Amino acid sequence: MLHMMRLADFDHTPEGASLTDLILEVFKLNGRLLSAGDQLVASLGLTSARWQVLGAIALSGAPQPVANIARNMGLTRQAVQRVVNELEAEGFVRFAPNPHHRRAKLVVLSKSGTKAFQAAATRQAPWANQLARRISTRDIRTGLGVVREITLRLENAARNTTTQEVQ
Repeated sequence: MLHMMRLADFDHTPEGASLTDLILEVFKLNGRLLSAGDQLVASLGLTSARWQVLGAIALSGAPQPVANIARNMGLTRQAVQRVVNELEAEGFVRFAPNPHHRRAKLVVLSKSGTKAFQAAATRQAPWANQLARRISTRDIRTGLGVVREITLRLENAARNTTTQEVQ
């Protein structure tokens, strides 16, 4: 007989159980966002993954090597490299020499990459406005604060784990 598990089957504090519920909902939200993003930008020759990387490049303020883009996105260098290579093959980005590192080229948006990112952002604004209807700015900001705090704690834990492994 199959036994259905519940969070109550584990030793969570009330806060830990609530956080676990939030994490599971964020996983589900991520899937829905990726699907919606794919639909929103498909006709631009983009996927959600390509759009995310284009956005990271466009909003970085200066050309960055793939490793920095990946770090800022919380992704592996290999995953971002694969997407950057696809974007380069499609003409959305180009590689430029990096004065600080001979092998780690800088990733730069091309004119078509800039145009595609701007078109995606133009589509995203009314979509986000519609999605946010009837949710207060205060509630959205509270959710944002919680997600940022969890992200910061995870980043600090990862840094501490890496530091402890080196010692």
